[in-house]
Amino acid sequence: MAEEKILEAEEVNSSPVYDDEAEKEKYLAAKKARAEEDFKKPIDPDALLEVRHLRKAFPLKKSLTGKVLQELVAVDDVSFKLHAGETIGIVGESGCGKTTMGRTILKLHPSNGGQIIFDGKDITNYKTKDMREIRKKMQIIFQDPYSSLPPRSTVGGILSEPVNVHNIVPKEQVKDYVLELMDKCGLRDYYYERYPHEFSGGQRQRICIARALSVNPKMVVCDEPVSALDVSIQAQIINLLKELQDSMNLAYLFISHDLSVVKFISDKIGVMYLGSMVEFGSKHDIFANPLHPYTKALFSAIPNPNPDVKMKRIPLIGDIPSPANPPKGCRFHTRCPYAKEICKHITPEYKEYETGHFAACHLLEE
Repeated sequence: MAEEKILEAEEVNSSPVYDDEAEKEKYLAAKKARAEEDFKKPIDPDALLEVRHLRKAFPLKKSLTGKVLQELVAVDDVSFKLHAGETIGIVGESGCGKTTMGRTILKLHPSNGGQIIFDGKDITNYKTKDMREIRKKMQIIFQDPYSSLPPRSTVGGILSEPVNVHNIVPKEQVKDYVLELMDKCGLRDYYYERYPHEFSGGQRQRICIARALSVNPKMVVCDEPVSALDVSIQAQIINLLKELQDSMNLAYLFISHDLSVVKFISDKIGVMYLGSMVEFGSKHDIFANPLHPYTKALFSAIPNPNPDVKMKRIPLIGDIPSPANPPKGCRFHTRCPYAKEICKHITPEYKEYETGHFAACHLLEE
């Protein structure tokens, strides 16, 4: 019967008929099998952070018994590795799940699936008390330097609190430790007694960076740390982050919209769309040979300062679909200029097409 349907369809419009439910079940079964196989793999001793098939969903509607009837999948099946001293840049449009992924990795949001392995330990199911020791090793710099600092605390109080809570140095050495940290981050010693409202946006972000580094972390999630700043200040903060990374051997998960910033600071780049990682690879591979149509469209939107060079813009039709009701098949097919019939029904497999270069697209399989 299935063969007859396909033959009939080919005679009418040369496009096969897909059984959505059957294909969905087949895809989910294959996806589950791949995930279970990956979960059994030994932990990579060289990776500081290893994320395997991470999933995060927020419930939108529940039954009287508490069963989730509808959910918003913010992060779906994301996998990558981050090594010490390395920077991975995460790019994508607003609402693609970049920030949620970073916060889920830090256990600020509980995950709904997958594995989070940090510094050789599987922290996926760690509770709040278990995370206390891990918090010293993984920190975050928030996007908004204005709302992320307590207005009633001085700079000295803000930076001293995590040092005291985690017993980084003896109490009598805390002030000297904080002053040394402030100097590293380009803050004057007389800022110690001042309040956040007395500083500009760039100075506040330096305070946020100093707070993140006050506990000597190994990894920092930078959640769009320069998007709220002027261009000239952005360059200063990016250079500061690079200097601190070199001196402290820090690993960064750098989330940003600005592709030029990501290109400058990153070693590897991950491109996200509607909660999924559609492409991942080294900076050179991603910029020299982008594989996914979405990545190509993002790069085509980068303005060129040379007026004699004409850029070939790849327009994306429509808006991003709702993550609460994502399209079937490839999530990008509703906006992709190269979409085929198979893209509307079957989700492409995320796999390695070149050494260290991953993507999820049916066009690449052909």
